[in-house]
Amino acid sequence: MKDNFSMQSAEYALYRPNYPKALYDFLFDLVPSKDCAWDCATGNGQVARVLAQQFKMVQATDISENQLKKALELPNVSYRVAAAEEPIFENNQFDLITVGQAVHWFNFDAFYAQVNRTLKPNGVLAIFGYGLMTIDKALDAVIWKLYEQILGKYWDVERKYIEENYTSIPFIFEEIKTPELQITTTWTFDELIGYLNTWSALQHYKKANERNPIELILTELKEAWGDAAKKEVIFPVLLRVGKIGARD
Repeated sequence: MKDNFSMQSAEYALYRPNYPKALYDFLFDLVPSKDCAWDCATGNGQVARVLAQQFKMVQATDISENQLKKALELPNVSYRVAAAEEPIFENNQFDLITVGQAVHWFNFDAFYAQVNRTLKPNGVLAIFGYGLMTIDKALDAVIWKLYEQILGKYWDVERKYIEENYTSIPFIFEEIKTPELQITTTWTFDELIGYLNTWSALQHYKKANERNPIELILTELKEAWGDAAKKEVIFPVLLRVGKIGARD
């Protein structure tokens, strides 16, 4: 698993969008027992703290110690530095395993082996994320210029899974039909810039060229934004959910 986000952990905590309540309601309804959940690749604990509202105990892991330092401490959430593929948990331990905006970085076979081992019979795995946001026609065109023309070669190959809406991710579990969901939020111009600065490809560009590529389109972004104090931002939610079924 790659660590592309330790360097910008503070920005990640500030500017990454939150998943909608409808996503969590859907997952909670699938899991009748709520003893223990594992939020894998928890980052700054964004998902773990919501799971903690329903589960007696949440195990939250990430390979980035810097990300975990930004997580909210809660009495029923245990954070630890660990890769998704590490065998650190007991057999049949979890009712629910979640992975938010991270599974595309994993070794699928090794991670799924841990899922199969640690989920309880009829336990649920939910992998979710979000694709490229839309704001309005003018801004979308400038953001696409940054995304594709400027940063195209700097995206890791794993980004293709997000561009393909997680449909091409290997998935060995009994799949559960999912609703179509989206993240809807409002941003100031500064929040847009803050979010763009969390992109992993942007960090790769900065390292290779010793400058921030946003500088190349900042004037265009400002012109496209106009005079609005805030704008509505919409992200499509990517979602695959499955269960392992009862064991013999």
